[in-house]
Formats: sequence, C-alpha cells, structure tokens
Amino acid sequence: MLKLDFHPSGRHFLQIPGPSPVPDRILRAMSLPTIDHRGPEFGALGLELLKKVQTIFKTTQPVIIYPASGTGAWEAALINTMSAGDHVLMFETGHFATLWEKMARRLGLQPEFLGLPGYEGWRAGVQADMIEERLRKDTGHTIKAVCVVHNETSTGVTSNIPAVRSAIDAAGHPALLLVDTISGLACADYQHDTWGVDVTISGSQKGLMLPPGISFNALSDNAIAASKTSNLPKSFWAWDEILEANKNGYWPYTPNTNLLYGLNEALDMLLDEGLEQVFARHQRWAAGVRAAVEAWGLEVQCQEPDVYSPVLTGVVMPDGVDADAVRRLIYERFDLSLGMGLGKSKGKMFRIGHLGDCNDLTLIAALGGCEAGLKLSGVNLKGSGVLAALEYFSQNPPHHVN
Repeated sequence: MLKLDFHPSGRHFLQIPGPSPVPDRILRAMSLPTIDHRGPEFGALGLELLKKVQTIFKTTQPVIIYPASGTGAWEAALINTMSAGDHVLMFETGHFATLWEKMARRLGLQPEFLGLPGYEGWRAGVQADMIEERLRKDTGHTIKAVCVVHNETSTGVTSNIPAVRSAIDAAGHPALLLVDTISGLACADYQHDTWGVDVTISGSQKGLMLPPGISFNALSDNAIAASKTSNLPKSFWAWDEILEANKNGYWPYTPNTNLLYGLNEALDMLLDEGLEQVFARHQRWAAGVRAAVEAWGLEVQCQEPDVYSPVLTGVVMPDGVDADAVRRLIYERFDLSLGMGLGKSKGKMFRIGHLGDCNDLTLIAALGGCEAGLKLSGVNLKGSGVLAALEYFSQNPPHHVN
C-alpha cells in the first residue's frame, strides 16, 4: 500500500502556496461523527456557517458554498451569469488566469484575453487602464463580464481590484466584475461589497487552512439578476436551488459534511484573531521572505512593489539554473516542498508559500532549506537570506491591529 505519511522524523515542511498545512484544531473538528445532512443539527450548522462566511468576504450578500475545488467555482460563476456565445474580457496575469480563459472558451463563451506581452507580463498585476480603454471602445456593450485574478498563485502578484472596478465605472460600462481570490481570501484584504464585485470565487485550501474540496461564489444583486436570464446549461452549479435551500441552512444535494465542520472551525479561528490581524500577519511574513530573497541577491518574480503578494513569493533563478532541479534537491534533502514555476515561468522560478498555519520559525526553517539547497545547486548567493529574515522579524515584531 502507498505510504502517504512517509516522513521518517519531524514534520514535513509544506511551503507551497496551497494546499496549505491544516491545523490540528481543524483536523480534530473534521474527525467528529458525520450527522444527517437533512437533520436539525445540520440546519443550525448551515445557518451559522453561511453567516460567518459572509464576514470573511466582507459582504452582506449571499455566499454559495460548493463541495468542489476552486475550478468548480470558476465554472459556476461563468455559467450562472453568462449565456452561450457571450463576450467576456479577461486579463492575463499568470497561469491561473490562462486556465480560467481556457475554461470560458470550452463553455462556449468568447473570451478576449488582455495582457502584457511574454514572460515579463507575468511579473505585473492587472493593468486597469487597459481594461478601461478596451471597454470604452465597446460602445455596443457586447462585453458581458470582466474576469480578473486577485492573487495570482503562479506569480505572487496581488492585483488592485478597486482599480478594476473604477475602470469599469469610468468607462460607463455595464459588464459584471468576476474576481478569483482563491488564494487571496483570508490572507490579503478583500472587500466584496465595498469593491463592487459581482461574483467572487474562492476555495478552502489556502488562507482558510482546510483541505481542498470546498469552493465559494459570493454574489451581488446584479449577478443574481443575470442568473435569471443566463441560458448556459447548469444543474449542480445552479444558484437558484442552492439559495432556496440555504434559507434553512441546507443544500439541494449532499454537502461535504465533515469539511463543513472544518470550515466552521477555521472561520472561528480567523474571526477570533480578527481579519485585520490576519492580514497584517501575512504582510509581515511576506516582507521577511522578500528580505531573504534580496539578501541572496536574487529577483522576486513580482516586479511591482505595490502588488507584492502577502501569500507567496516567487524566487527567480539566475540564467542557466533550472528552478525545478533546485526545488527537487531541496525536497529530497530537507523534506521541504516548494511551489514550481507554471506555464511561462516553468523552470525559471520557484514559489515559497507563507500563508495560513505558519509562524516566524516555520519560515526561518523553510528559508534555511532554500538557502542550503541553492548553495548545493551551485547558485552564487550574495549573502544569507536566513540572517536577513531573522533580522527583519526581530526588528519588526508582530503587533496587535485594532
């Protein structure tokens, strides 16, 4: 039988940008006995969950919870709001934006992909001015939605979503705004209502610190109105039946009961700490990791400091160094998993996740594994990233955010 707990001693360092490590507290909650998903206890749980999850999205609008990965929530967002052949404007910031564009095409939509050229285009955030310029030219309002990724997991860029909303408004365009914050939620500030987002897509396995298997659509009144005229085929993903069942804390089909126990526990952990404190913690970790990369004399994948991600940092290798070979050596020697470069960045960089169930010493150890692995791979480092991160964390202690 395949052994999945194969680490001879100590804990495996899972420093990919999701799935992130699951805290013991959440694992214990998930281990409770399964209950009747039509019974009264489950209805009470459902109502409590649906209320708490609105707080995480900073919304008073409905949040749909699916027993699916984030990819399912992408599909749900598109097929509930769009009709066959609809024109959607999407912005290429990295690998996951390209996958969402591919999905739109397979669903029978007509995606138009804006973006900066080449690999360098994957080192910047969404360019809101390009969206505004394109929408101004769409005088017939054939574009029905603008789709952007908030935190692009493949590159370590957190785009400015309020700027995208402002661009749509400045163009006087009625297109819906659909945003993927699968890796951003509960790590980076996100405000569904205030930012004027119509559908927000997210998942469980990043900042929510859960295993994969839950995804979300946070809605707006405009999105719900669009769903009433959308003609793309939908059944499992259809909002109407779920919204009706959710009124009493239930789902129209069998939900993933034990994962919902874990979600309830995760929401309690986040809300007890306070979201602003959670965001500050992630920003601090990210700054410490970037201090390490700078000390090594290497480049951060994201080239725009204003949109550095608090979730992960991409580390670009010098010319001639295979990032995947470095990553493999680090895994084999130090039991440390790092994210690989995807798409246009494959082999050029690796990704260090600093999200969720983490602390300063977790990151110091992870950076130690990276530093040793880089040296063993023959990469000439300018200085010690471990010492730089230690210095940053000691000089910038965590502080309470009111």
